[in-house]
Amino acid sequence: MAIILVIEDEKEMALGLKDNFEFDGHTVLIAEDGEKGLRMAMDESLDLIILDLMLPKKSGFEICKELREKKIKTPIIMLTARGQEIDKVLGLELGADDYLTKPFSVRELLARVKAVLRRTQDKAHEQKGPVRIGKLSIDFEKHIAFMEDSEVTLTSREFDILKYFYENPNRVISREELLNNVWGYNLYLTTRTVDNFIVKLRKKIEKDPNNPRHIITSYGVGYKFVP
Repeated sequence: MAIILVIEDEKEMALGLKDNFEFDGHTVLIAEDGEKGLRMAMDESLDLIILDLMLPKKSGFEICKELREKKIKTPIIMLTARGQEIDKVLGLELGADDYLTKPFSVRELLARVKAVLRRTQDKAHEQKGPVRIGKLSIDFEKHIAFMEDSEVTLTSREFDILKYFYENPNRVISREELLNNVWGYNLYLTTRTVDNFIVKLRKKIEKDPNNPRHIITSYGVGYKFVP
């Protein structure tokens, strides 16, 4: 499921969206003004931004413009009480992926969210060549990885683990799922095998392996990968 940031100053609206998105299985963050929203959009690992246009401190137009100027490609669905066509056109020209005018039905918004996330995931799966994971550049096809300018030596199994994580971001993956899909679940292996590989992998790709940013432990379950 996705991590969604809702930038909305109307408290009831924001909480209503949060409830509906969480019911669909998503994780939801809320920012009540434009400055906080921009900061969170830049600092957090997100799959989608729901962005109101009329915000205190910084408008939705400004937020969208600044994010795209900084090459942040997180999909954006804009919300506004305005109905003027010029606002819709401007929002899309600034880099928004979709646009919805208030009042709207929650069902329509959820449908648009699913469509935007589906397009984004399809593009990720189609991507060829190196991909970025923090400061790590990795080419899964060629089995080559670099941390800044230094090559990182990864085993074939470590590449397989990273690839599976990369294809399944921002959701908790159990140890059993990793064994089934990466190892093929050999009877001689245990879930402890997964833990040992994760410890070694963190030492290679995390800036601080004891406080990982990308491979997060979900205690009692498994791991969540945050690109």
